Amino acid sequence: MTKSRRVQVLLILAVLSFLLIHFYFLPCSNNAPTEEKPSPVHILILSSWRSGSSFTGQIFSQHPSVFYLMEPAWHVWVTMYQNSAKVLHMAVRDLVRSVFLCDMSVFDAYMSSQKKKSDLFQWETSRALCSPPACDSFSRSDIITAGNCRTICGKYPFSKVEEACKTYSHVAIKEVRFFDLKVLYPLLTDPSLNLKIIHLVRDPRAVFRSRENTVADLKRDSNIVVGSQSTKGEMGPYNTMQVICKSHVEIYKAGRQAIPSFLKDRYLLVRYEDIVRDPLARAAQMYRFAELHFTPELRKWVHNITHGKGQGAQAFDIGSRDALRVSQAWRKTLPFQKIEKVQNVCKDAMDLLGYRLIQSEEEQKNMSLDLLFAQKSS
Repeated sequence: MTKSRRVQVLLILAVLSFLLIHFYFLPCSNNAPTEEKPSPVHILILSSWRSGSSFTGQIFSQHPSVFYLMEPAWHVWVTMYQNSAKVLHMAVRDLVRSVFLCDMSVFDAYMSSQKKKSDLFQWETSRALCSPPACDSFSRSDIITAGNCRTICGKYPFSKVEEACKTYSHVAIKEVRFFDLKVLYPLLTDPSLNLKIIHLVRDPRAVFRSRENTVADLKRDSNIVVGSQSTKGEMGPYNTMQVICKSHVEIYKAGRQAIPSFLKDRYLLVRYEDIVRDPLARAAQMYRFAELHFTPELRKWVHNITHGKGQGAQAFDIGSRDALRVSQAWRKTLPFQKIEKVQNVCKDAMDLLGYRLIQSEEEQKNMSLDLLFAQKSS
């Protein structure tokens, strides 16, 4: 072989070696930095008004891995209040999907172009909007109360909402404006979402008693649910309860009794009464379902907020209280005549969800909690 030929062969081998190293060995050595980020987990806490959903939402909001928003669809209902809940389902679903994907431009249709972060409904209940990058005054791992956040973190641009959302592994939304699980099927089959649904229910008698204390606050919502004419008169509150109870029955049946393949392991029924009776066990159950770690700090917070001395006097305030006692206050304050009426309009829901009927005033006074909630929710 001539000298020039030998040089050509060596050059070719050198080039091939370089290409082999560049395209094979280097990507392997740089594998860690180029790994794709895991897809976010999306959690929808599906409930109705006065069912303990704000507290349950806080169990997720206070987790350092969770970006949480409380009832973002409030903006849809406030803007389009002339419509029925059924008509608004599509707009609510589209908004929820956009929030899960951290696309906050969806709020442009419902809020001023000059909006700030503090224009978002109940923004201060979101720990994620009270810590970096949405607010620099607290640490991301802090337990942050709404009062402290409201005072310090309000003056930030709305763009911080989207910026913060994109930095979390989990996005959780608490919503009370869905009355049919089938409306959510497109989200459950959407490849861009990893949606898990926690269906939170509460004894209808307790819900009714709590609603009596917040009639004015819930008037617009009740009108949208059943129509303004049906909310009037003595039967108005019972008409609203009937629709709410029926929706829980339909959601439960769609989620548990006729499960499509795409709902497998993505629907969890939780009763509020079971949460307040054993907060740590139920919080752990919900965290496992949502693929979240139950940290020691969160265990301490859950215990303390459910074993305080407060009586829950402020209807929409989440503070330390004797949660079990507060959850059962209706048994002493709700007249038996009203209990009977609620049981009549909500009988199917009570039977299905494991709430025993009370047959007399005497039974109302003496029935133990174990008998009242004998049937387990899971």
